[in-house]
Amino acid sequence: MLSPQRRSSSQCPRRVRAPWGLYLFLSLVLLWSPGGAVTFALNCHKTCICASNIVSCSKMNLSTVPTGLPLYTAVLDLSYNDIARLKADWTPVKLAKLHNLLLSHNGLHFLSSEAFLYVRQLRFLDLSFNHLKQLDEFIFEPLGQLEVLLLYNNQISQIDRSAFHGLHSLQKLYLSQNMISRFPLELLRDRTRLEKLSLMDVSSNRIKVPPIDEMQTLPAWIKNGLYFHNNPLICDCTLYSLLAHWHIRRLNSAMDFKDEYTCHLPGPQRAVVGVFDLNEEYMNCSTFYEEAEEAWLEQNLILRCDTRHRDMVKTWVTPGNQVVTEGGNRTAKLLPDGSLLISHIKPEDSGTYTCYAVSEALNETLYVQVKVHNFTENGGGESLNTAYTTLVGCLASVILVLIYLYLTPCRCFCCPRKSHDADSIHSSMLSAAPSHEDLSDKTDPRHVAFINPKDFGERQNGKVNPGVGGGVDEEGRLPGKGRRKRSEAESVSSVFSDTPIVV
Repeated sequence: MLSPQRRSSSQCPRRVRAPWGLYLFLSLVLLWSPGGAVTFALNCHKTCICASNIVSCSKMNLSTVPTGLPLYTAVLDLSYNDIARLKADWTPVKLAKLHNLLLSHNGLHFLSSEAFLYVRQLRFLDLSFNHLKQLDEFIFEPLGQLEVLLLYNNQISQIDRSAFHGLHSLQKLYLSQNMISRFPLELLRDRTRLEKLSLMDVSSNRIKVPPIDEMQTLPAWIKNGLYFHNNPLICDCTLYSLLAHWHIRRLNSAMDFKDEYTCHLPGPQRAVVGVFDLNEEYMNCSTFYEEAEEAWLEQNLILRCDTRHRDMVKTWVTPGNQVVTEGGNRTAKLLPDGSLLISHIKPEDSGTYTCYAVSEALNETLYVQVKVHNFTENGGGESLNTAYTTLVGCLASVILVLIYLYLTPCRCFCCPRKSHDADSIHSSMLSAAPSHEDLSDKTDPRHVAFINPKDFGERQNGKVNPGVGGGVDEEGRLPGKGRRKRSEAESVSSVFSDTPIVV
């Protein structure tokens, strides 16, 4: 009788244990399967940590995004898992309150073009430390409220020009430590610029030649947060001038990573040197200096208060220490963007203009040097100033005097010298007789011959110098001419031939 009871008692525990093991197995299956969404939402503390509107499933070896997330979730942390693909149906319902999504340190290599349709209110998206290789067109277009996008430390080599289209609220974009070789200039240009983007990090990529000319024209508040250090840049003096200007303006992008801006020198060795050393040791680039604003008469000039930060209240002070106010100055006018417009500029408008920029947390002071030329841009040759005109007149006068002194014909140096014993009669013959030079140059066979007193006796113009034998002046001999008689020093009257004879 005892044996049947023992058998029954021994068999009862076996029947009870089997269903409990099955229930436990089914519960685990329901917890990890899509059909167990309701159970997972109600018991999120078993797998994830739920703290108010924060759901953290970090380091849980997840291969897919858990379903059944609470609708009130504001922060979802899925970092340090094995989620390789983010499909369009990773959340079947709209998570209208979700503003932070963390997917870093996953094996993520695929993003669906519809992955963010149900999370349009995201403001922070972390996709760093993954295996993404490209960003397709319009991939982030639904995220119009996104402010920070982290894509650093991936394998991105291709970025479609429309990949960031629609990110109207994006302020910070991190693309460092990738394989990017093309500088994403479309994010900074005027027409395609992301209006609120104030920080873009493309450092530690494969960019060799950045668009320096376009980068020079960017506003200071964009250049202040434009980081492109640790790239294989090619050394160039324009690159040095760009970074030297940024350093003078004390922009964060140049100040914080000054030693990490390196470049490769041209040549077979391709040595790596610091960009800021190009002006001294290597390429002898000219030292950069801030240039003054130049203007011409009656021109309209706009001075920009190019501050390092946006949304600052700006005040201008003229070289005469006058604060520019609306309606207070006829020529200077403050524009809505904080710039200063000087209309019909004049030479007295030259000098240093000061811009004081103030915000709730920051303040900045900028100095702009203005140089006004004293002539119009198109008529510089017709509007010379008085000093320049006077200088030109003086130089012209000096040149004319030199021409008069040294370049005018002079007969004196070419005439033969006369002896100190020269006859006074010959000195008085200049008014009546042609010069020796004229006589020798004539080609006409006819010439004027002056009568020698010896040939006509003692009769000369009614006056005779009796008993005087005149000597011959050897120095006065002319080629083909007769000898001249040397007259006495006591002779008073001049001897002329009344009637010249033409031979």
